Amino acid sequence: MSEGKPVPYRGGGFSPKPMRAVAPVVFVFLIGFWEMGSRSGWISPLVLPAPSEAFNAFMELFDSGLLVQHMSASLQRLIVGWISGSLLGLAFGLAAGLFSLARGGIVPLVAAIFPIPKIALLPLFIIWFGIGEESKIATILFGTFFPTVIAVYGGVDNVDRGLIRMGQSFNLSWWSIVWKIILPGAMPAILSGFRISASIGIILLVAAEMIGAEYGIGAYILLAGNLMALDQLVAGVTILSVLGLSVSWLIGRAERFLLRWRI
Repeated sequence: MSEGKPVPYRGGGFSPKPMRAVAPVVFVFLIGFWEMGSRSGWISPLVLPAPSEAFNAFMELFDSGLLVQHMSASLQRLIVGWISGSLLGLAFGLAAGLFSLARGGIVPLVAAIFPIPKIALLPLFIIWFGIGEESKIATILFGTFFPTVIAVYGGVDNVDRGLIRMGQSFNLSWWSIVWKIILPGAMPAILSGFRISASIGIILLVAAEMIGAEYGIGAYILLAGNLMALDQLVAGVTILSVLGLSVSWLIGRAERFLLRWRI
């Protein structure tokens, strides 16, 4: 009787493998293609400046010391607004997921207000809080609150009920079930919501800084656009892109730490 062939292991078919070299290669290729098109005249400098010109504008901004002022102002607004909105969204999302009374009041309210473009409410926030930092932070807070509530509520609501019943059968307390079963089960959705809310926060940050802000990346981009300084405008947009990548990297590190139980 002949021996059967060994069956290959199939358990890791849907486990993503880290391929860190792909992203730098893609970025280098796109920037190189862009630079080559600009130098050859295929891409008009009146439409899109070369990456080298944008880099020179960035270095001028850095050498003048204005980069630190713009970045510090934007980061302060983004951090305060996003953290405040995320914490409030986490609290309300957990309440909607865990308590029927809170769900009946929070979920319809969020469904009614979430589709409203938050930037349209900026004039109202200016009337309420003034033209200073409060109105800008309120815009970011309000914009990041609702996607966080939806992500947290959805994550809690989708936790396997069999795991909850198993915890109840072992006579775990309500707090133990929430802390050991519901929160870990909802954590992937919560962190995905943080990614989305952080991106929305950056968008609202730029929009808020374009109205009555002396310093900030949004104010820098607006000034560059008014002066038709496309190299400075591209440099400002690149700074925002790097900021978004940095936030995504930080949330990715948090995912590795908080979701290490999935390995």
